[in-house]
Amino acid sequence: MARKHRQEIVSWYQKPEPQICPLCGRAIPEDQSDEHHLVPKSRGGRETQALHRICHRQIHALFSEAELEKTYFTVEALLSHEEMQKFVAWVSKKPPGFYDGTKRSNRRRENDR
Repeated sequence: MARKHRQEIVSWYQKPEPQICPLCGRAIPEDQSDEHHLVPKSRGGRETQALHRICHRQIHALFSEAELEKTYFTVEALLSHEEMQKFVAWVSKKPPGFYDGTKRSNRRRENDR
């Protein structure tokens, strides 16, 4: 039996399409992918959305689980928030693999008191 040429074997393979973060619109590297429960898992949520790790951390820095459950349970709702819009405008200019530590927002600190 004749051997197939290496080129013929490899030609069928197609690299998977990169995941795109629905918040910032950048491609998500495998090592920076986080699954975000649109409604927090602790509140019965099951549906998840792949996001950049930095975008995911920012969501949880800005919003409590109650806010996520009642108001910000869609990507569109998250993008409608002013502080999230500022974050997305900033991070969308960064390379896909960019990560920086996330600090809890002052708005969230005030609400926790």
